[in-house]
Amino acid sequence: MTDTPFYLQDTKQLLSSDGFATSDIWYHGTSSALLSSIQGQGLKRSGDKALNKAARNTMATIGNNYTESVEPVFLTQSKELAYYWAKQTVRERSARFEGSEQPIVLAVKLSEKQNANVKPDVGAMSLLLMDSGEQFMAHLAGLYEKNGFSVPNIDLRNADRMAFLKQLGMAYINQDISLACVTALSDPNAEAIK
Repeated sequence: MTDTPFYLQDTKQLLSSDGFATSDIWYHGTSSALLSSIQGQGLKRSGDKALNKAARNTMATIGNNYTESVEPVFLTQSKELAYYWAKQTVRERSARFEGSEQPIVLAVKLSEKQNANVKPDVGAMSLLLMDSGEQFMAHLAGLYEKNGFSVPNIDLRNADRMAFLKQLGMAYINQDISLACVTALSDPNAEAIK
């Protein structure tokens, strides 16, 4: 059973035997702690400055050099998958920072030119071979099964690039995204409940 809020459950509409459909709207999952920065600057590559600083300090403490790499903005075509990654971000941040952070999903509406720069996240292969990747693959398998489709059998090392996008819902854009393109999604029924 999924813990994804109902308003973010979209795999039923997006998923087919070919994988996840795409459009000019993408989604990005993150932590509520980063929302004010995003609302001020848009989505920035390597945007979690606090987490990057904590990693740099940890490496300095143990005597290793830390070279910060510029990560792209990670995207997915599914709100449901973005929520999964938002929860992972909150979990990762909670190991380093105190506070009450919540997973949030951002809608990212790209221009035709920007959309052409969205690429399948083949680099995710290394992540998917670790424990956290196994957890994602199990989550993904659950979404496929729940919607009546066979779980994709992907040989990650030899998969076609497009499989990372279509079957796994993993994409990125290697540029910052302006605030004008970004909208935080919220539960349309939240007001009625209060």
